Amino acid sequence: MFESINNFLEQYPNSAIGIKIFALFIGAFIVDIIVRKVFIIAIKRITDKTKNTWDDKLFENKVFNKLANLIPAIVIYNFSYLFLNAEELVSKVLLVYMIYAGMIFFNTFLESINAIYNSYEFAKDKPIKGYIQIVKLIVYIIGALIIVSVMINKSPVLLLSGIGAMMAVILLIFKDTILSLVASIQLRTNDMIKIGDWITMPKYNADGDVIDIALHTIKVQNFDKTITTIPTHKMIEESFQNWRGMVDSKGRRIKRSINIDMNSIKFLSEENIVEYKKIAFLKDYIEEKEKEIGEFNSKFSDDLKNNVNQKKLTNVGTFRAYLKNYLRSHPSINTKYTFLIRHLQSGPEGLPIQIYVFANDNDWVAYEEIQADIFDHILAIIPEFELRLFQAPTGLDFTKGLG
Repeated sequence: MFESINNFLEQYPNSAIGIKIFALFIGAFIVDIIVRKVFIIAIKRITDKTKNTWDDKLFENKVFNKLANLIPAIVIYNFSYLFLNAEELVSKVLLVYMIYAGMIFFNTFLESINAIYNSYEFAKDKPIKGYIQIVKLIVYIIGALIIVSVMINKSPVLLLSGIGAMMAVILLIFKDTILSLVASIQLRTNDMIKIGDWITMPKYNADGDVIDIALHTIKVQNFDKTITTIPTHKMIEESFQNWRGMVDSKGRRIKRSINIDMNSIKFLSEENIVEYKKIAFLKDYIEEKEKEIGEFNSKFSDDLKNNVNQKKLTNVGTFRAYLKNYLRSHPSINTKYTFLIRHLQSGPEGLPIQIYVFANDNDWVAYEEIQADIFDHILAIIPEFELRLFQAPTGLDFTKGLG
């Protein structure tokens, strides 16, 4: 049949070439429809039936659609001799298109590999997006070299030798890429950062969770939902704080002070001691201290009528003992970590008493609730020890003083 058609067309040489070219494009169009309507739909049905998820990722990223773009070009390329005087130009254009389509297909395939890899739990610790971007960059460079070599009819080896002479310029152009690649390797090798880490980098106003680690940039979603983009190599050159250790532990530090008015500090009276013994958190403490003080005073003091000559309980010391016992019994405090209730250096703002303990919940909202609950109680209980909080005088204080 084809021989008969060819013999018929040879009788009309002027029209034969146009008819053949038209038939070629119609054939390529039909092949394209067959590939997209039959081949790709068949693959879709196969991927839906399999239990694997990786083939679904390939289909979702349209890897097979990118591959289908090559088929019509291959068909036309194999019949490029029909274009007679334009055969060489058509062949070059088709080769350039096929190389470009091949690059797009390969890069889409690499993106699918990254998506498949990220579907696993361990991908958060060791992302490969930076390495994928390096491979994509290499593919683009090689593809560009091949395209140029096709257009000028020169071997890619000659182009590579010319690039060798321009290496200094290339290194300057790709300086940031090289720095970022080295930084990416160091960050991953030393396990310095991973997706999901809470990091703080004040210089770039970054305070939030790492949501993306790429070759050139690291994206941090701040707690106000803004996105901070940090150059990857800056994570090696400059300091940043990673809160992963706190998140992975079973405690989050509470470090806060309250200032006591030093004019309110005094010795406890017998009435005070009797009242404080009724407090569950102080009963054992006061009994132990009474025994200790009694033994001390009996050995070293002859005149017990003078306060200077005897050891006595103070309201601020009893208050600290109450805080220790109260916080040790608090269900939201992890006593396995540093537990400290201490005095800081006194100054113009009174005597600071610092609470240095760890909450047993790392969640930010829960942590703030625990901290607020503890200090609500502390601030309310202070007057029971006849202590006063120190704060700068307000307008109401001046009104009362003048009134």
